[in-house]
Amino acid sequence: MTRRYDTVTLLSDLGVVDETVGVLHAVLRDRAPHARVVDLTHGIAPHDVRAGALALARAVAYLPSGVVVAAVDAAVNRPIAVEVAGGEGVLLGPDNGLLASAVAMAGGGERAVVLDREQYHLPRPAAALVVRDVLVSVAAHLCNGVPLAELGRGVDVDSLLPGVVPLPREADGGALAAEVLWVDAHGACQLNLGADDLAPWGLEGAKVQIAFGDANDPQVRVAERAGTAAQLAPGAIGLVVDHTGMLAVVLDHRSAAGELGLGVGDQVTVAPLAEGHGAPPVAVTLRR
Repeated sequence: MTRRYDTVTLLSDLGVVDETVGVLHAVLRDRAPHARVVDLTHGIAPHDVRAGALALARAVAYLPSGVVVAAVDAAVNRPIAVEVAGGEGVLLGPDNGLLASAVAMAGGGERAVVLDREQYHLPRPAAALVVRDVLVSVAAHLCNGVPLAELGRGVDVDSLLPGVVPLPREADGGALAAEVLWVDAHGACQLNLGADDLAPWGLEGAKVQIAFGDANDPQVRVAERAGTAAQLAPGAIGLVVDHTGMLAVVLDHRSAAGELGLGVGDQVTVAPLAEGHGAPPVAVTLRR
């Protein structure tokens, strides 16, 4: 028996200043009235595929079983649908790497199709809006029990564009070259490093050295590896494991991004301090 879904989760770079997101809701309400809609976010910066991929990857473990429609830079690449392991959900979006990390986090893709069957799209007298005319329309059909295989031509999951999330790299002297992945609403600067990456260099409470700015003449500040930002003294800089399990540079009740001048994409090099500086701290070099 074909599975019917009852939840559609939306993520996009459409913003909320006009009627477009409301129209997506209206199409789903009209064509799959039993389905509930979750607006994950429509605030992804226009065309920022990496930011959309990261947001979706951070959230996917908490989403209910169902259909996910992700649309960032959706007009450029072919629209696809990927069924995740166990048939617990289907992710729809452009084939531009937007879905890849979330699919991996959900256990991997079992099968995929290119959404090229126009009978399942909205009629469009003018230029197509892919998220409305293809992705959301197909999502409604999935909710109504139309099998995935009927919605388009099957393709190898491994042929889809891979994700665009950077990985840390080894640097000179046992250092790790990392990057600021995300700056949250409070100014915490998430790095593409987990706690395990720094485990050999010390535990919570160890002092760290943070250098940022010009790589040839960086500013240097002392920071502390803490459990939460609230454990830091006023004005102190910390390196904590955030709510997604990644390391982040933070201040308590202040913006680390604003204080240090850090932004998404800034390079970060993390290295152990030289011997004689006490055990077991690390040095963190930050630069644009």
